Amino acid sequence: MRFDKLTETFARRVARGTSRRSLLALLGAGMTGAAAFPVLPVARAASSEGGHGAHPGGPARPAMASGLEQDPGDQASCDYWRYCAIDGFLCSCCGGSVNTCPPGTEMSPITWIGTCTNPADGRAYVISYNDCCGTSSCGQCLCNRNEGDRPQVRPQSNNDYNWCLGSQSSVYNCSVAAVIGVALEKAK
Repeated sequence: MRFDKLTETFARRVARGTSRRSLLALLGAGMTGAAAFPVLPVARAASSEGGHGAHPGGPARPAMASGLEQDPGDQASCDYWRYCAIDGFLCSCCGGSVNTCPPGTEMSPITWIGTCTNPADGRAYVISYNDCCGTSSCGQCLCNRNEGDRPQVRPQSNNDYNWCLGSQSSVYNCSVAAVIGVALEKAK
């Protein structure tokens, strides 16, 4: 009973001492400040590699090389040559590989494509980027490279769509990068 009386007294004092406009101004200032909060450099400072392949707070990953001379690079790093147009979590860090989805997920039949240059032979290859769907995002090895990315009016060359909409489950897990052929022109 005493708590109710104190709450009522406090509410009446606040109502007498402030106007609706000042309360709305205070709420507006708070919302504006809250909207500016995410632009602070906290997340970038926490990343170990400055964005490419970094997974803040995650353990350091050993290099995942294919072992083939004609396929150089670390498949768990954004700097891997096949990932020139990828956007998402790398399946090679999530229980799958550069070509296969992790267990319990399915590969979306819809894809976007990119053209990447293999540093081993200097040739350009057409890469099919497929999303693996069915379980929630693995949250490891986020990679966002937009080389050759096209506007969303050209969806076959845009990596910003949720390509899981073509599979049984629209829940995104990770992305693979499969070589589907040699490009006719050199990648730019």
